Amino acid sequence: MVNNLKAVFLLTLLSAVFLALGYFIGGSIGLILAFIIALAMNIGSYWFSDKLALKMTGAREVTPDQEPRLHQIVEQAAAMAGMPKPKVCVIQNDSPNAFATGRNEKHAAVAATTGIMRILDDRELLAVFGHEMGHIKNRDILINAVVATVATAIMFLAMMGRFALIFGGGRRDSGLVGIFVMLAMIILAPIAAVLIRSAVSRQREFGADATGAQITHAPLSLASALQKLQDYSRVKPMEVNPAVSHLFIVNPLGKIDFGSLFASHPPTEKRIARLNEIARQTGNLG
Repeated sequence: MVNNLKAVFLLTLLSAVFLALGYFIGGSIGLILAFIIALAMNIGSYWFSDKLALKMTGAREVTPDQEPRLHQIVEQAAAMAGMPKPKVCVIQNDSPNAFATGRNEKHAAVAATTGIMRILDDRELLAVFGHEMGHIKNRDILINAVVATVATAIMFLAMMGRFALIFGGGRRDSGLVGIFVMLAMIILAPIAAVLIRSAVSRQREFGADATGAQITHAPLSLASALQKLQDYSRVKPMEVNPAVSHLFIVNPLGKIDFGSLFASHPPTEKRIARLNEIARQTGNLG
């Protein structure tokens, strides 16, 4: 509940930044235009973000005959979550990682790299897909897609605002103070968008960890998996578009975040500490 309230607050704040930027650039017309752009982009994100994510990561759907172990583990995680089994995809990459995508439980897919299937045992892999089922159950994929779309729209509007200032466009009734305010918005709005987007992503990762531990009753297996994934990912990072890096269970780019406000993932040490606390409180030592 707390995670959902935080996500709603941050999404509302992000939307406010977007609409304010549209207003300062174009007044009432800019505000309306910003709203129309946001609406159109969010509709597109709702319907096509999963297909785009799979394509951008090179994930391909596999059958039970092609990947029997992976299908069996995903099916088990889905059954434990009381959810339909999602599509199962594989990414041919030695860097160990996984992600989930899809707008709801009936239109979802999970993807795993060949690397993650090589280094994790079955209990750890089940815990990872419990985490991914947690993302699907919590509607994190849809929330993150909407946040990413609005953040992208903010950057687009900021770029338009820069052109407007350079070529003498924008609001002509704003005066010198208004121009300075508009300039500040153009500079600060994209930074605020990235900060909010990162905060939402980190919050949803913590939530998926907790939900996944509840689904599989194996918080320590997830903690063990996260430690392995972080260690291997730093040695062998993925070559993947940074725009989809937030989808993965650990940062695929191999960067050490050190709790940065711009980080898409929480520090792995904090995630493991929380999982250890869940194990202590619940007595689930798996």
